[in-house]
Amino acid sequence: MKAFVFPGQGAQFVGMGKDLYESSSLAKELFEKANDILGYRITDIMFEGTDEDLRQTKVTQPAVFLHSVISALCMGDDFQPEMTAGHSLGEFSALVAAGALSFEDGLKLVYARAMAMQKACEAQPSAMAAILGLADEKVEEICASITDEVCVPANYNCPGQIVISGSIAGIEKGCEPMKAAGAKRALPLKVGGAFHSPLMEPARVELEAAIHATEIQTPKCPVYQNVDAKPYTDPVEIKKNLVAQLTASVRWTQTVHTMVADGATDFTECGPGAVLQGMIRKIEPTVTAHGIL
Repeated sequence: MKAFVFPGQGAQFVGMGKDLYESSSLAKELFEKANDILGYRITDIMFEGTDEDLRQTKVTQPAVFLHSVISALCMGDDFQPEMTAGHSLGEFSALVAAGALSFEDGLKLVYARAMAMQKACEAQPSAMAAILGLADEKVEEICASITDEVCVPANYNCPGQIVISGSIAGIEKGCEPMKAAGAKRALPLKVGGAFHSPLMEPARVELEAAIHATEIQTPKCPVYQNVDAKPYTDPVEIKKNLVAQLTASVRWTQTVHTMVADGATDFTECGPGAVLQGMIRKIEPTVTAHGIL
């Protein structure tokens, strides 16, 4: 079965989408529609901005969403998903690709999410760190032992790679014992704040209203959602999971396992970079993972 997957924040690069814009009339039309919806020319930042401009959460999220969705839609008849999933922000791209969300509504929600998350990050400085080479259970155990600060597993990316998220002091308290327990690295990440942690609660509340005001249709194929790595087609459940996602862990390792158990043999990553392809090969070495062919 063919699975299509969509990356999250961090996959962006300057120049992303420019080739699509110049070579496809559909892509150009959708990018210009996005400029109108957002009220500024995001394409200028995507195609010719600086890394710093592109790294702002309020720019990064809609930029990655646009590149991902437009890449998929420009595949034409080659885009026939039997299941979709996205990593964090990529879940919104996956829902548009599966026909659950319109392009316009997807972009508006992603922008609302980005603005709410940026506001939450500015209100309370926080951090994330990648823990490499340590078992998931050990990372969970150390996070649970830190009770006076926020430190939680945020992204289960692939075996031996978990990202933790929390307060600045919480991440500092978590990194040392992880290294002492045998982690190869405990690497602070250049992100705006503690995504997928309880510190995103103000953003979750803000986004909940926007999600409930948006129409979500029954998707044409199952969408595997981050919060529990299970497939969904019921719009009510999809909305509930989208809201929960902001403060919950991204269970990407478990998602890929579930998709393969349900029959996925071929994964196509739509969007900038190739991060998910690398993760998928580590999670399930027997499947095929590639970008758009």
